[in-house]
Amino acid sequence: MSPIDHFSLGLLTPVLAYAMSGVGSMLGLLLTARARLTDGGESRFWLVGAAFAIGGTGIWTMHFIGMLGFSVRGSVIRYDVPLTAASAVVAVAVVGMGLFLAAYGGARRGSRLLGGGVLTGLGIAGMHYLGMAAMNLSGHVRYDAAMVTLSVLIAVAAATVALWFALRVEGVLRIGGAALVMGVAVSGMYYTGMYAMSVELNAGMVQVPGAKAIDFLLPLIVGISVITVGLLLTFILSPSEKELRHEAEFRARLAARDGGAPEVDLFGTPHG
Repeated sequence: MSPIDHFSLGLLTPVLAYAMSGVGSMLGLLLTARARLTDGGESRFWLVGAAFAIGGTGIWTMHFIGMLGFSVRGSVIRYDVPLTAASAVVAVAVVGMGLFLAAYGGARRGSRLLGGGVLTGLGIAGMHYLGMAAMNLSGHVRYDAAMVTLSVLIAVAAATVALWFALRVEGVLRIGGAALVMGVAVSGMYYTGMYAMSVELNAGMVQVPGAKAIDFLLPLIVGISVITVGLLLTFILSPSEKELRHEAEFRARLAARDGGAPEVDLFGTPHG
């Protein structure tokens, strides 16, 4: 009987992991949509934010929420802090590179999308297995090559779909639907990768180095989750650049109809 239990906390961790993947993806898509309405340095600023939202929350946080429900009977689990931090950097960096390649690459749009999807997918898979390498336990971890390959293919497909959504979908309802699809794809990649592993416990208990999940991961995950949800609500409730532009045009038309020049504020927004 396998000592591995992927759901030691029941459905709590997979449901929360999927929810956070969807929330991070939605925030990232909203930021990318905002980037499409701007240009130059401002556009790049929104894309960097999208990389943090999708890579840091939608992927990395989702992974380690799932890991909170992972246990191995007969061994404690500890986490290597530098490797865990490195996996977060990888997740954000590869999503960012994929977004910028898809948005600004010199090739045709289809080639940019495919190249960005492959790059991001390989990075997501690399983040997953780097995160697994950060896990220390009293035993030896092995991976099934076929399942690992499948998880990488799922990651590439998920990344390509995510980039397609990020560069084309707009509107809160459509972005919300796209985020739900992305959450399924990211969660599917995670659990496929997890089922690729097997553990052979040591004959005797040995001291396991590293930090406890409840001391290290849990406060970090809670903090990132609260910040992400707060930012998401802010973006949903705040008007977009397009909405502000429409409002400005509406005010200008009212002022022209009334025969007076509109007053403008420091940002150039006319007021009747």
